[in-house]
Amino acid sequence: MSRYIINGGKKLQGEVSIRGAKNASYKQIIASILTKETVKLTNVPNISDVKITESIAKSVGSKINYCGEHCLEITTPKIINSTVPIGTGEKSRTSFMFSAPLLYHTGKAIVPMPGGDKLGARPLDRLFDCFSKMGIKTTQTENQIIFETNKIKPVHYTFNKPTHTVTETIIMMAAVTPGETILDNSAQEPEIDDLISMLNDMGAKINRDPNDLKRIIINGVSSLHQTQHQIISDRNEVVTFICAALATQGSVNILKADPKIIQTFLNTIETMGAKVIPGQDEISVSWVKPLKNINIETGPEPGFMTDWQAVFTVLLTQTVGCSSIIERVYPSRFQHIKNLQQMGVKVNFFNPIVDDPLTYYQFNPESDKPEFFHGVKIYGPTKLKPSNFVINDLRAGASTTLAALTAQGTSIIDGVEYIERGYEKLAERLCSLGANIEYIKT
Repeated sequence: MSRYIINGGKKLQGEVSIRGAKNASYKQIIASILTKETVKLTNVPNISDVKITESIAKSVGSKINYCGEHCLEITTPKIINSTVPIGTGEKSRTSFMFSAPLLYHTGKAIVPMPGGDKLGARPLDRLFDCFSKMGIKTTQTENQIIFETNKIKPVHYTFNKPTHTVTETIIMMAAVTPGETILDNSAQEPEIDDLISMLNDMGAKINRDPNDLKRIIINGVSSLHQTQHQIISDRNEVVTFICAALATQGSVNILKADPKIIQTFLNTIETMGAKVIPGQDEISVSWVKPLKNINIETGPEPGFMTDWQAVFTVLLTQTVGCSSIIERVYPSRFQHIKNLQQMGVKVNFFNPIVDDPLTYYQFNPESDKPEFFHGVKIYGPTKLKPSNFVINDLRAGASTTLAALTAQGTSIIDGVEYIERGYEKLAERLCSLGANIEYIKT
């Protein structure tokens, strides 16, 4: 179990470069399997989620060659196995996305049930429903999902609620299904548009309707070809470094990141009183006065991203007054709060009163439980106390790290390999901003 020993209370300031997006990179590795030709990806983050995806890709027939620390070439001349290994696949919450290239090449895909962070159920009903209309049969066993088809058909499908990874899976499938597929009420995240850009460079014909950005029109082609593509910057990293700087009353200049991919977040912290200077491919953010409290709700793009709320909670502990977060995307995503309570933060959980929970929340009703809370109030500013932690979740690990940087004194965080799922060399890069972190890797 790897460990951070953090001596907190130091103002963070300086420059940091952003790596490629976790939530784009491993999906683009999967998409590369749609062609037998070589796909070259640059700006690939060196993180464990990418390594897991590489391992699965190799198991089905891909040959992967690194041409630099953040550049790889994927060539899949032949699918040798239509089954994603259970052991490896269960470590990834999106191993089901391999179904698209496997079905395209072999007409069959066997994938494990989704794994990953403990955020509540990850419903695949929208995938199963759309696949059914595309002529793909789904069978579920205790720990696997079996997809089979004789012929894949184009479809006009409307998602009952936007879904990030399912939208991407259907895009991959439809890109190589001749005929016109139309997806309505689809997700709008920038990682999806980055995948579309890559697939179009491979010969696909995919467009968002300029009059309705939730509509994606795909004119399927019979085959795709080689390309070279640079992966979009990781917006979760951008937000993490900004929250770290603001929580310690510091400043940071973010390099290699388009401000537009976190515009909602930048608008939020400007409202709170932070100084924000957007550039062409960089963002400068500074603490210039005590930050005001704020109330936010998570939601699909262009809303406040659910992945941001854990690290943002740390920032709210340092604001003046009572702030609130309502989590609308997952039924249970406040696991990180108990660590903040351990450090002295006063919080109150609540469930918001809404007219129609079915339309207000993005998760399926059957995923909810009476003991889950969907809102939390955070009272600040709080002088955080150092403490010791064992983490088992990526976002909770990142938020606990930021809280330890904010607290005066020494904190110990065990289980930081979970952080390495989504952040490359996080401790080293925080230290470049003035943090004091000893990283013990085991």
